[in-house]
Amino acid sequence: METATVRTEMLVEDPANVKPKAEEIPKPAPPKDEDSDEEEKDDEVEAGEGADGAKGDKKKKKKKKKKKVKLTVDKVLTPEQLAQIPKERIEIIKKVLGDMPIKRERAQDNSHFRNLGSWKEGPTLQTNPPTIPVDFQFPDRVFPIGQIMEYTGSNMYRTTNAELKEKDRIAEEHYTHLRKAAECQRQVRKFTQSIAKPGIRLIDLCEKLEEMNRHLVNENGLHAGIAFPTGCSINHVAAHYTPNAGDFTVLGPDDVCKIDFGTQVEGRIIDTAFTVAFNPKFDPLLLAVQDATETGIREAGIDVRVSDVGAAIQEAMESHEIELDGKTYRIRSVKNLNGHLIGPYHIHGGKSVPIVAGTGMNDKMEEGELYAIETFGSTGKGYVWEEGECSHYMKDFYAQPRAIRNPRAKGLLKHIETNFSTLAFCKRWLDRAGETNYILALKHLVDDGIVNPYPPLCDVKGSYVAQYEHTFLLRPTCKEVLSRGEDY
Repeated sequence: METATVRTEMLVEDPANVKPKAEEIPKPAPPKDEDSDEEEKDDEVEAGEGADGAKGDKKKKKKKKKKKVKLTVDKVLTPEQLAQIPKERIEIIKKVLGDMPIKRERAQDNSHFRNLGSWKEGPTLQTNPPTIPVDFQFPDRVFPIGQIMEYTGSNMYRTTNAELKEKDRIAEEHYTHLRKAAECQRQVRKFTQSIAKPGIRLIDLCEKLEEMNRHLVNENGLHAGIAFPTGCSINHVAAHYTPNAGDFTVLGPDDVCKIDFGTQVEGRIIDTAFTVAFNPKFDPLLLAVQDATETGIREAGIDVRVSDVGAAIQEAMESHEIELDGKTYRIRSVKNLNGHLIGPYHIHGGKSVPIVAGTGMNDKMEEGELYAIETFGSTGKGYVWEEGECSHYMKDFYAQPRAIRNPRAKGLLKHIETNFSTLAFCKRWLDRAGETNYILALKHLVDDGIVNPYPPLCDVKGSYVAQYEHTFLLRPTCKEVLSRGEDY
């Protein structure tokens, strides 16, 4: 099994590597903090005493109070930029932001979360909360490079090989799509972390995240947008849960919530997940799962067997334990959940990356492949099954064209192919598009094998499951963790 050393070629979202241009973010006239009222101090000018000893008159300048300037989406974006964004989307983002103050600062304190890093202060091309689409921040289309991990062992030669460097150069357009999606992902992630607090309804959290994702990636049909519905699975529910209409489940202070979402540009998908928890008693669980994910990323590489990666992940995960309510639990890898190869418009692209040993999977990772390493650790049985109302659906990637006699099903399939193609979707998105009375038509497509349902995946009730996930690319010369951020 090869290991990898880490070399940061360009810090993710590090503005020291990407210099902002004045025209990219129009600055308001006041040179000081836009969000505070400032007053000039009174200046008293006293005339000197005359020869006769009489005091001169005091001259007092008038108080000058600077008018408070409040940043809004309309003030941050230039008229030219606003003209490129549909008015409906601008109005939606205004509603998403509500009365959140918009500031020109990068720092964000994540200390209320367990096991998530804070975002550091520094120059930035974005506001906080975000208002500027990624394309406008990087008009030259040179997006931040992810974390670079050099190959070692038998693949060490790849780092300096001229022929492989040329392969990298030829694939630059492919990398650009991935890095744009990754930068959007980071900024959406940061926004989500600013609103994910106890008491928020999960449906509101998901819809705000998704609208921000659409805005920052500058959604454009199948060319750019959301890759799959936002997962917000809680506690024993491991994956594939997003609220349907009328589900007003609230995030609680003692919940363990997995936020799993994706962004795509020209079908190139970035898939990440992190766990939201507020109670320190869950720290050992979160640390175990993050350790397992980082182990999987480190062990992955060209010509590495996925089974070896799975064995290393399980060893890292199950070396941890947690005490809850006076009882000690070994943290288990969920054996029937996997990482996966990602193809264009194909979230599960054929190869799986297990998170346990002994699966019998002998596939090897190959040069140029894009993977999501995701690990799930559980205090329960370490095995999940389908349970609960389904929200996630996806057209079968390999489904062959066939005649559909049901007019409603035929119309719904046309909508799915036009708007989602083979990307996953959920019922909320059909509602958002104005589709009505589609349940029977959707069932018809499922029964015909054209669309696959993905119900929630659950361990035993009373258990807790955590998840961390990153997307990386096996470039010819190095491994690039595209989705790396300061948070994790």
